[in-house]
Amino acid sequence: MSKTESWTEKAKDTAQTAADKAKDAAQTAADKAQGWMETAKDKVSDVAGAAKDKADTATQSVGRGMETAADRVRQYAPSGRVTESVAGAIERGGEYLEEKGLSGVADDLVELVRKNPIPALLIGFGVGFLVSRALRS
Repeated sequence: MSKTESWTEKAKDTAQTAADKAKDAAQTAADKAQGWMETAKDKVSDVAGAAKDKADTATQSVGRGMETAADRVRQYAPSGRVTESVAGAIERGGEYLEEKGLSGVADDLVELVRKNPIPALLIGFGVGFLVSRALRS
């Protein structure tokens, strides 16, 4: 084997070794990045779950408060059909919030919009218009 062939072989071996090391380093970096991504995904999932639980708890609390408000309406407002109708509506709303929670209310709202898209768009435009007018003044 000549000197040039020997150097060529050494250069090939060195290049192959460097390529193997670079490949290993890239794989190690990819594995670490994948691990970090999994950890971040788990933490986001945990935070989202905790936020959902807090929102549901708050919604249930609002529901109980509405039921209490209905009792107060019955207690302090003059007796009559209107009073009972208002108190009943408040109470039913409170029971609905307690039973469904925030996610259930959101699901029901999505279903309502799916069944009635045109009125939902009109309501959305109307609310947007009113909000823009309120913010403008």
